[in-house]
Amino acid sequence: MADFLLELRCEEIPARMQAGARAELEKLFRRELEAAGVAAGALTIWSTPRRLALIARGLPLATEAVSEEAKGPPEGAPDAAIDGFCKKAGVTRDQLELRDVKGRMTYFAVIEQPGRAMADVLAAAIPAIIRDFSWPKSMRWGAASIATESLRWVRPLSGIIALLEGEVVPCAVDGIASGRETIGHRFHSSGTISISGADDYFAKLREAFVIVSHDERQQIIRDGAAKVAADAGLMLVADEGLVIENAGLTEWPVPLLGRFDEAFLDVPPEVIQLTARVNQKYFVCEESAGKLANAFICTANIEASDPAVVIDGNRKVLAARLSDARFFWEQDQKTPLAVHAEKLSRITFHEKLGTVADKVERVAKLARWLCEEGVVAGDPALAEQAARLCKADLVTEMVGEFPELQGLMGGYYAAKEGLPVEVSDAIRDHYKPVGQGDDVPTAPVTVAVSLADKLDTIVGFFGIGEQPTGSRDPFALRRAALASIRLIEGGLRLNLLGALRVSAGEYHRQEIDRRFGGLGSYLSETKAYDDGQSEVDPSAGRFHFDLNVCGQELDFFADRLKVQQREAGVRHNLIDAVFALGGEDDLVRLLARVHALQAFVTTEDGANLLAGYKRAANILKKEAFEGGEGAQTLTYTPDPAEAALIDALAAAAPRAAEAVEAERFADAMAALATLRAPIDRFFEEVTVNDADANKRASRLALLAAFRDAVHRVADFSRIEG
Repeated sequence: MADFLLELRCEEIPARMQAGARAELEKLFRRELEAAGVAAGALTIWSTPRRLALIARGLPLATEAVSEEAKGPPEGAPDAAIDGFCKKAGVTRDQLELRDVKGRMTYFAVIEQPGRAMADVLAAAIPAIIRDFSWPKSMRWGAASIATESLRWVRPLSGIIALLEGEVVPCAVDGIASGRETIGHRFHSSGTISISGADDYFAKLREAFVIVSHDERQQIIRDGAAKVAADAGLMLVADEGLVIENAGLTEWPVPLLGRFDEAFLDVPPEVIQLTARVNQKYFVCEESAGKLANAFICTANIEASDPAVVIDGNRKVLAARLSDARFFWEQDQKTPLAVHAEKLSRITFHEKLGTVADKVERVAKLARWLCEEGVVAGDPALAEQAARLCKADLVTEMVGEFPELQGLMGGYYAAKEGLPVEVSDAIRDHYKPVGQGDDVPTAPVTVAVSLADKLDTIVGFFGIGEQPTGSRDPFALRRAALASIRLIEGGLRLNLLGALRVSAGEYHRQEIDRRFGGLGSYLSETKAYDDGQSEVDPSAGRFHFDLNVCGQELDFFADRLKVQQREAGVRHNLIDAVFALGGEDDLVRLLARVHALQAFVTTEDGANLLAGYKRAANILKKEAFEGGEGAQTLTYTPDPAEAALIDALAAAAPRAAEAVEAERFADAMAALATLRAPIDRFFEEVTVNDADANKRASRLALLAAFRDAVHRVADFSRIEG
């Protein structure tokens, strides 16, 4: 068994591409070996800014000889077909074999593939790996780059190490021949380094101030940054993404702590952190009280004789960046948010849905409606004010520089302007919740604006036929629906279909204003069109109010609810069982019923009642019996088990219905539970399909009454089990 080392050396690989490059190298290496009939086993793959390295241990010195069979044309086929098959299989006619295939003699070629030396396999694999390597962005270079078929790589490729058991695997790519020479750190090492094999590669590069393992560099940065912060009496603000990025930028990482002017702390801490992170790849620190400190941690790629010089250089660069941020901060505050908001009419939300200013107008109306209807216990005027200003920071200098701060900066500017805290908080948080782990707002005004914003987006894109399809969801409507559900789950008693219709109505009103200048002109144009005096169809606008679309949106919410509740451990068929009753669009009430149903069906009574229901439903379906009439007007004396079920239904059905009406769903399930024993006894002791037609009809009606009583709580036919 043999060990193999491969190093592909080039100019600086962008840090963001290195993880993908490691995965690509592994994929291509395994592909090439599997094509040669060799299982690669465990691989070690590393990356630095200037190299990709792979070590494969336990490779065979040669591949095994294999025998393959190829099926050819039948006997009697044209000579051209037979000769073509022989050429493709690499055999002569006299080497072909005739075999019976379903009664017809057919030619077969037996192809013997001799074993190959592993060095030969690798010599062919390395150029294929390099040429097939997929980078997000790549380049050609040098004189050969004028030809489109020349080698493409992320940065100019400069060297290849290929060693199998210490021996060079000879190959060449674009004039670069494989060998055993590499180079160390750009500043701490000079000349070439000769590698003996896989065992000394790591150690020799470390001696040349190159830590090949990206994992080790990450840990050095992680621990070193925390240590220099602690030594200064501060706490590092953890940022794993920045750890990985700095590890991809350095071969010999050295975390260093520096200080910037305290005057910059007047700028919001998120701005300082983002400036340091995005522009300079620096960490920031906090004081023990959690306040941002005037400190940064840079990751040098050098063991400096005087670290203070490195720190001072980084401090000057950061100071310039922070000066720009402070300028944006001060400049934006010179203009009130309401004036900023006027510029939103220049930004297109969507070509078919108008501008961002149009969206803000719709959201403001819907947010006010949510408060006025009592759905959200917030001040309608404050909700409308917050909605009208919630997108204003999109045109500020700060958000133009850092789009990640939209909403957040609007909240800061609103607070500086002296607007009510409910308004500034709503502006800051109206995008939330963004993801599954994000905080869900609870402040009433914030909830109203956030929910209105998301409903408006869903209604708009459904209205123009841009619903999600399969995995395609370019406008993140699924995320908007899930976020809306999380907001509603907080206790909002919302008629969802009604809210969707109000939102759609705002779109329709804007369309009327855009095309006709108001409702009066719209009505006049409608009459003229109906009288044949105008060719302008008033209903043929960008967005047409359609109640069917609102129904589709409600179904869309139902699907998202199933996904969300499935992740929470709720069976999707239980949601179906409640939705199937129809007329249920209050998500709080629906979920309460679903949770009570789930708790019930997992009990012994629930499971047995479900079994009894399914048996009853099957009998009724087989007999094509729909109604439950006649169960109360018996012309014969019922059997004891039959009478017991009649009495149980008479007691349980109204109790269950009353409990559902009062939203005491656990009590409704408890009422159904009392039917478990009577229905079990009924099936044990009573013959439904009695020879007496009257008894048969009455017993079928009794089962139908049982089914209908259960359906007042949920459609048990949708429940699996």
